[in-house]
Amino acid sequence: MKTKTLILGIVICLSAVLGGCSSGGDSDHLTLALRAGTYSEVIKQCLPDFEAQYGVTCEVLELGEEELHNAIMNDSVNSRGEYDLCMVDGSWMAEFMSEGVLSCLSDMSYEFDDDIIPATTSICLSDGKIYLVPYYGNVTVALYNKSALEAAGLDKTGLTSLADMMKLCEMQQAQGKKGFIYRGDTENNIVVDFLPILCAYGGWVVDDNNKPTVNTPEFKKAMSFYMQITATGTALSKTDMIAAIDKGEGAIGIGWPGWYTPDSTTAAYYCAVPGKRDAESKKYNSNIYGIWTIGIPDNSRNKDTAMTLLEYLMNPEVQMGTVANGGVPCRYSCLQDSATLAKYPYYKEVCDALENGVYRPVIREWPQFYTILGNEMKNIIDGKISLEEGLKVAQNELEILMGSSEK
Repeated sequence: MKTKTLILGIVICLSAVLGGCSSGGDSDHLTLALRAGTYSEVIKQCLPDFEAQYGVTCEVLELGEEELHNAIMNDSVNSRGEYDLCMVDGSWMAEFMSEGVLSCLSDMSYEFDDDIIPATTSICLSDGKIYLVPYYGNVTVALYNKSALEAAGLDKTGLTSLADMMKLCEMQQAQGKKGFIYRGDTENNIVVDFLPILCAYGGWVVDDNNKPTVNTPEFKKAMSFYMQITATGTALSKTDMIAAIDKGEGAIGIGWPGWYTPDSTTAAYYCAVPGKRDAESKKYNSNIYGIWTIGIPDNSRNKDTAMTLLEYLMNPEVQMGTVANGGVPCRYSCLQDSATLAKYPYYKEVCDALENGVYRPVIREWPQFYTILGNEMKNIIDGKISLEEGLKVAQNELEILMGSSEK
């Protein structure tokens, strides 16, 4: 009898251990893989209250963009993952879905509420099910120097077209200063800074079947304008670009809300990137999403607790609390709140941009795509190759890339 009792006890213990292995075991400890910078800072500020309320300890790993992508992908092949919640860039969605990296949040009973800006959720879905949630509303905006804009006879409501941007840059250049400041340090930055301009010309980088559309009339016109406006300024890194515009050494550039927090006292400010060429032309959605979403890896050992954290972070009141520290929720209640707008009026511009944004192509090949395109664009801007020839080369290389990929 004692032997049977001992055996039963061992079986129960083994079952508990195995059960812990399959569900994660250490449910009072979560590991978060986050994008370093303001994006992770606003999540970190929410964790002490969550930890106190739920008795959970959260370990945060803050990683650069490429480092974060690689860490999540490399860990996804393990049966027992190291990460319980992660930040995901929208451009990774195709790759992550094809590799089964993410848990289906719909299967865990998560639903979007009506307060979340609908357009920001499109990247989060696959076959109608939710795999990610839009957390940090990064979207391209025009970062401009207020004094330079005023000197050009414009204001943020008057900056309604690319022609206005050109006027501002040319006047700044005439004063011996820099006009348009663009990021020319990486292929990705070159392409992303250009995409709002391309959209305003009614162009895009791929068609509905993901066939490259680089060597097209729309792209050529947009690139010709881009060459003209970049000629009024210079290429700088993100940090130097922000400093130049803040100091009035540069007039305007393409930025992101997470980079700079403007108010009535700052020298620089934001507005949505104009979606039309001039006053008479058609207006297009031209704000490019760089939204940082959050999700739960499919091999997380603590999915239930991770879901509790995800729902906590997406709570409207919790998200409202991040605004004072640079948070940009994808929620109407946060971005249109009268008290928030009284202190941070630029959130109106950010909300407008988020309502009319465009996600980068959801293709696995996007890193190779922007590397090829950005390299040829740089060659064109630097005068190493003509506009016609550069786009022809890029189109050919991109067709080879996309044609040889698995669909």
